[in-house]
Amino acid sequence: MQVCLFLDGGSGGEPPLDLHALKRTASEIDGLCQLVAHEPIADPGGPHGAPDPATPSCMLQWYFDDLSALEIALEPEGAVHRALRGAALAKLDTHGFSQQVMAVRKLAPPQAKAISDHAERCTYMVAYEGPAEDFGAWLAHYLTHHPPLMLQLPALRELEIYTRMDSRSGLPFAHANAMQRNKVVFDDADSLARALASPVRDAMRRDFHALPPYGGATPHYPMRSIYGKFAGP
Repeated sequence: MQVCLFLDGGSGGEPPLDLHALKRTASEIDGLCQLVAHEPIADPGGPHGAPDPATPSCMLQWYFDDLSALEIALEPEGAVHRALRGAALAKLDTHGFSQQVMAVRKLAPPQAKAISDHAERCTYMVAYEGPAEDFGAWLAHYLTHHPPLMLQLPALRELEIYTRMDSRSGLPFAHANAMQRNKVVFDDADSLARALASPVRDAMRRDFHALPPYGGATPHYPMRSIYGKFAGP
């Protein structure tokens, strides 16, 4: 099972990094399979206009095939930190990001479509901050009932579900602690808008309200996604 480092930029404002430069510097990190950089867009499921001001200025996903390779890259002043400093538009702000390492569950939609390096897509990022009253029961219900509905979303290209895990990190950023995240990926914002307006979304809402009790926010962020693929699958 792959692991993924999430780095979420602070809300509002411009991304603090040159994302294309980051892809170039990150390509030299041992064990890094893929880097996906997300930038905010207007919510295609809501009124057209600017993105929600609470949306992170950027979200970065760093994929590794095993935790040990990721932890090496996350050592103090290690490869990930150096890549971030090299792409920073100003002095890297230690308060500019939060970090979280999570296990990755990949599911294959019927309309899955491989993506090449440098390509772009539209992603809907979701987080369940928690906590749940009984996380085991919550996760069992979610993984049993929600993905089969999500896989029915029209024109869905990718589906991933993430669960939190403990790890070491020398990055100078605060740690996030979402109990789960997921993302659904489409070719473009119009495809996402059609999926959000589909009957499948109504079925997903009904299942959402049937989840075992939990607390915390459940933010949903539409993002433009830029892919960099380096090694591995």
